[in-house]
Amino acid sequence: MVLRPVQVNIKAVDAAAVGRFWAEALGWSAYRPGVTTYVGPAGGLVWPDPVGLGIDVVPVPEPKSATKNRVHLDLATTSPAHQAELVARLEVLGATRADVGQGDVPWTVLADPEGNEFCVLEPREVYRDTGPIAAVVVDCVDPREAARFWGAAIDWTLHEVTDDHAVLRSAEGVGPYLEFLRTPDVKTVPDRVHLDLLPSPDADKAAEVARLHALGATDLDLGQGDVPWTCLSDPEGHEFCVLARS
Repeated sequence: MVLRPVQVNIKAVDAAAVGRFWAEALGWSAYRPGVTTYVGPAGGLVWPDPVGLGIDVVPVPEPKSATKNRVHLDLATTSPAHQAELVARLEVLGATRADVGQGDVPWTVLADPEGNEFCVLEPREVYRDTGPIAAVVVDCVDPREAARFWGAAIDWTLHEVTDDHAVLRSAEGVGPYLEFLRTPDVKTVPDRVHLDLLPSPDADKAAEVARLHALGATDLDLGQGDVPWTCLSDPEGHEFCVLARS
């Protein structure tokens, strides 16, 4: 397998502002290589071979709908004091409290300045070495089917799968987890947040797209036109892109 997640793609009306928010939230840097705003650890752009999972904020004309995103970020903390301090700092940066029906839980649900939900987790041992992003979390109807598709699609290791959730992480054991959580609702609107995958240097992108089709991915037309990346949907309809290395 020669595809790996390299970006969390977030759509925003004001991509520069949302990029700055996430850069300050994570303690990273924001770069403007073109029309998008890339957010990653300090040290400059590392494209086309990023060493970790970054964020790419893409400008779009439409604001976020009132529907909860089916993909969101969980942020890691190291202590209850760190969690409280981080929540307070994020609110100063422009985050707002969000109610997604979570009830009385130990984590805090927030939304970024354009309403994209995310969670600030209480300290958890499993996320002690992930960096600021603990996990990319995807709502799904069938975690076992998600594990089948994504476990075969990318070069990350499948750690756990049950009827309620599936968990993957980089084979090197670094960076955030990719988690699929069972939810009763089905996808009804286009994803505001999705993953971008990158082939390895010696891989054939067309062959990788064909392999994804064989696993159950379908082509997706978002009006992207003639672009070097390929837009697809997984078997449950979650959008993702296979990037070109150029």
